Amino acid sequence: MSTDQNPVRRAALRIVLLLGATVTTLVACTAQAGVPTPADLGSPGIPAPAVPAPADSVSKTLAADFAAMQDDLHGTVGIALMPVDGRQVTTLGSWTTGVAWSTIKVPLALAALRQDSTGLADSAAAAITASDNEAAQAMWDALGGGEQAANAVEAVLRETGDTSTDVADRHNPAAKETVNDQMSFGATVWTLVDQVRFASRLPCLDHATPVMDLMSQITSSQSWGLGSFTGAEFKGGWGPDDDTGNYLVRQFGLLPTWAGQVAVAIAAQPDSGTFDDATAMLDKVSALLARHARELGGGRCTR
Repeated sequence: MSTDQNPVRRAALRIVLLLGATVTTLVACTAQAGVPTPADLGSPGIPAPAVPAPADSVSKTLAADFAAMQDDLHGTVGIALMPVDGRQVTTLGSWTTGVAWSTIKVPLALAALRQDSTGLADSAAAAITASDNEAAQAMWDALGGGEQAANAVEAVLRETGDTSTDVADRHNPAAKETVNDQMSFGATVWTLVDQVRFASRLPCLDHATPVMDLMSQITSSQSWGLGSFTGAEFKGGWGPDDDTGNYLVRQFGLLPTWAGQVAVAIAAQPDSGTFDDATAMLDKVSALLARHARELGGGRCTR
């Protein structure tokens, strides 16, 4: 079990965003699916939530409010939620998978800091807090670049039960055409469910505390969406489609609740294709989650 020694985080985890009366566990659902049913992610060696409880009221109200706001979003959205160290995920919206962009810098930073916590500390800080691409490339190169670096980052993902994500997306023609392996890791295709599962396991991973600390220090210019939550630890990623030029904007991270932390992964593709409209969509999604904060059952590491 990984023990968090950071007093700031311990304090943040005790912050009550909104007092709730019902302890809930998140379940798999969609906004179109009526009454949702639980979906066990089935990761080997992962214990069930310490306090399992029905979540019909959570998923029904959250799904209904999300469905009601979809026409105002003017684009495609995906949401995934999961308690820390839990086994069940809630999904909303039709967006399910796409390019990771800079969100992949989180497992990259963890892999790099495990190798050299001192020498790569500045690169990790710049890559996470300001999404600096050159700093991320420095960590990638320090891991050996190419296949060796991809394997190192994939090893981090495998610890969280992700058996399919191909870091650097070596089967993606766009990644293969990247010159001299520069930023090829950004082409990784990362599903929303795998991403939220990674986030839900992150506090339990060895040496994750420094990375999570950096995720709580995101620059103000990138603090849209999940950045509106006090005590959030998160990372964003964005970029244009090679063919259309339309932007995809993603975020994932951890939000403190009265019951622990809840992992969240969100993504937006606006009909307009612009970056600003995409971030505005994520602001609306985050506002929706804030309105339902009392229903979001969090968790803590049990290992």
